[in-house]
Amino acid sequence: MKRILLLSSILLLSVVCAVAQYDSQSSASSKSSGASKTIEGCLAGSNGSYSLTDKSGTMYQLTGDTAKLDKHVGHTIQVTGMTTTSSASKTSTENPTGSMSGSADMQQTFNVTSFKHVSANCNDMH
Repeated sequence: MKRILLLSSILLLSVVCAVAQYDSQSSASSKSSGASKTIEGCLAGSNGSYSLTDKSGTMYQLTGDTAKLDKHVGHTIQVTGMTTTSSASKTSTENPTGSMSGSADMQQTFNVTSFKHVSANCNDMH
């Protein structure tokens, strides 16, 4: 009887730990703002990999409907969609002292649903 109770307790504890670990990993990997918004900024990139830097200097990696952005690189555009923040680990790099260092940054990702051309260059950003 004690053996069955002990095995049941161990099994229950294992399941609780597995569920807790899965939940913490999925919530830490990506956080969505949940509301559609519009951001204006300077478009950079090529070959389907684009980023937008707004007037405050915040850079967003663009995902989603980016197929027609190639003609607007170097231009000021407005993108509409949703922002998500995800953990992005930088690779270890050698600093000037010769030691290895690594860090984790939060990367802003913007899922584009539509865009609008504003200006033919980025100098005209308000």
